[in-house]
Amino acid sequence: MGLFSKRAPERTPLDGVDVVLADLDGVVYAGPGALPHAVESLNRAEAEGRRLGYITNNASRTDATVAAHLAELGLHTKPEDVVTSPQAAMTLLAQRVAPGSTILVVGGDGLVDELQKAGFVPTRSAGDQPAAVVQGFAPDVNWTQLAEAAFALQIPEEEGGIPWIATNTDWTIPQARGIAPGNGTLVSAVHTAVGRLATVAGKPEAPIFHAAVARFDAASPLMIGDRLDTDILGANRAGVPSVLVLTGIDRPKHVLAAPADSRPTYIVEDLRQLFEPYPVAVVKGDTVWVRDAAVRISGADVEIVAEGEPIDLLRAAAKAIWDSGRAIFGFRVPEQLYADPFRPARG
Repeated sequence: MGLFSKRAPERTPLDGVDVVLADLDGVVYAGPGALPHAVESLNRAEAEGRRLGYITNNASRTDATVAAHLAELGLHTKPEDVVTSPQAAMTLLAQRVAPGSTILVVGGDGLVDELQKAGFVPTRSAGDQPAAVVQGFAPDVNWTQLAEAAFALQIPEEEGGIPWIATNTDWTIPQARGIAPGNGTLVSAVHTAVGRLATVAGKPEAPIFHAAVARFDAASPLMIGDRLDTDILGANRAGVPSVLVLTGIDRPKHVLAAPADSRPTYIVEDLRQLFEPYPVAVVKGDTVWVRDAAVRISGADVEIVAEGEPIDLLRAAAKAIWDSGRAIFGFRVPEQLYADPFRPARG
């Protein structure tokens, strides 16, 4: 999915959208606090008649807890508005083990709650002969939980071992103090111990997006995320247009290096720009213009022709590099394009 469609310049990313699907960490909040302009922008989108839904890979909390947190921040959110990776994991689990099976859980209340609602029996011990292992993020996951998972997964599934389902494999998670290790690091620890790969339930796999589209009866959805490798890749796999917002994990250098399957439809600094006219890139000869910003490719050099606004310069550079069909490491890129004036202040 390309960054710049052939829309009239006056159109905004929200034009024609009936359901906004938003990631949480890095889009709505970082840690307990809301990110700048996120809540008021989402409330405005809802006030203008759009349904709001939230898709999260974070498995540490229940949908009810997430909804309560969002309500505390000022959003009008109910549990059914939240689609979680544990919910997607339950769908996979139901396809692979018998109803009512005992499942070894590595994770927090969100995962345990979904297991119980799906009719499974959670355990923390490999000694209980679980029918599968389900692993998700929680801040208090420790060595003991990881070790129990490793004990239960000693035998590869193709040799008669039990299934292993991970809610997600996000390497990092935004927190109020900065970027912290995510579930992917914990899944990797178990993988290193047992030499097996987990089946992944959440983003960037398409089923969680399909489930959200179906739940909200979306005819023209738009996904908002802060990660190219989960939010944007997953949206592209599901055929959903996407917005990358620069308030979370991925930065300008990641945008410029994005592989073809992980490129967003739109790039915005914060959610206020959802309501602003989105510029169409104009190619004049060897130069890409986005408003007053311009970039061209000259051999191995990415050259800034005109600076314009930082966000437009990033959009122009992304268009130029992506359209070249060449990987970022084949270019000499000016440091200015890797500059990051977009990251919001954190408490």
